[in-house]
Amino acid sequence: MKKVLSLVLVLCMVCSLCACGNSASKGGADYKVAMITDYGDITDQSFNQTTYEACKKFCEDNSLEFTYYKPAGDNTADRVAMVDKAVDEGYNVIVMPGYAFGGTIVEAAGEYPDVKFIALDVAAGDILEAGVAAKGGTYDYNPDNWDVKEYYHSDNVYCAIFQEELSGYMAGYAAVKLGYTKLGFLGGMAVPAVIRYGYGFVQGADAAAAELGITTEMKYAYGNQFYGDADITAAVDTWCAAGTEVVFACGGGIYTSAAEAAQKTGGKVIGVDVDQAGIIDGSYGEGMTVTSAMKGLYPATYDALKDIVVNGKWADYAGKITTLGMISGDDPEANYVQIPMESTQWSDAFSQDDYKKLVSDMFAGTVKVSNDISAEPATTNCNVEYLGNLK
Repeated sequence: MKKVLSLVLVLCMVCSLCACGNSASKGGADYKVAMITDYGDITDQSFNQTTYEACKKFCEDNSLEFTYYKPAGDNTADRVAMVDKAVDEGYNVIVMPGYAFGGTIVEAAGEYPDVKFIALDVAAGDILEAGVAAKGGTYDYNPDNWDVKEYYHSDNVYCAIFQEELSGYMAGYAAVKLGYTKLGFLGGMAVPAVIRYGYGFVQGADAAAAELGITTEMKYAYGNQFYGDADITAAVDTWCAAGTEVVFACGGGIYTSAAEAAQKTGGKVIGVDVDQAGIIDGSYGEGMTVTSAMKGLYPATYDALKDIVVNGKWADYAGKITTLGMISGDDPEANYVQIPMESTQWSDAFSQDDYKKLVSDMFAGTVKVSNDISAEPATTNCNVEYLGNLK
């Protein structure tokens, strides 16, 4: 009888261990998640911070180990060095935010085929630019002419990009509906994502002006860098002195130049990527931020990690470059591109209900927004002065 009981106990213990093992595997216990910043800090209140917070929250929710790494320099070699360090320390899911990781993917993905790479805002063109150069070729900046998978190890890489033109459109439309008729667009570098934001902004401002039966004006330029400085501030100073009322600052830290210039004249700023009202208003003056053209970085990061790590759906992501945009016509906050419900400076001229109607029309296709960045958008009611690079 004792032998039978002992055998039963052993079998129960084995079954229990097996069950735990299966549960752990499904729950992602075999994974360790690391994030690498593009070079900036996790307190930038933009791409890095939002991605970091999403990764951290996901790992806390699922009892997984998490850390982040900041490269020593703003270059591919230093970013790859952080991938090497993360892998050496046992991390096998690596999250990378920003187009600058195109070269990192080309160099590192094939070296670590058992590591899963999640790259946010990295497009085919970003990978091709690095991959074609690595093979001694010249990239013509048209990804349609190339097979991107020939230039990187795609089996262990998932990329997500966003329809920036849609949130740019929302911001431009909102600005004009809220009464601003003299606008500015200050982009960082003229990379595809920034151009899509800008051209969407132009289209939205033009559409709102046409509906109101008015003519608007816009200064449009790039700083040719992703941070503000005295020279760029001086250029925007001339815009504001000449009557520009609100500037869409689009590209990393370049918002500092727009905000510094606006501060001198009581002007306004539109933020980008995340809701920047907190950082801009907190540093340059309460009420400066009219709205922000946002990407759903947080849900894009969290949702991908949950599907890949917890739900075991890596096969649905591997090798794909997915474009994220609108998934709901009824709930603006469910979309991967939007303007903030909380901090946008709504008025009777443009209310939350008006915004919801715009979102519904965009989702239904009644309002169409072009993503073509090969030519400047045609306009009827917005006179745009294209100034090229300020530096």
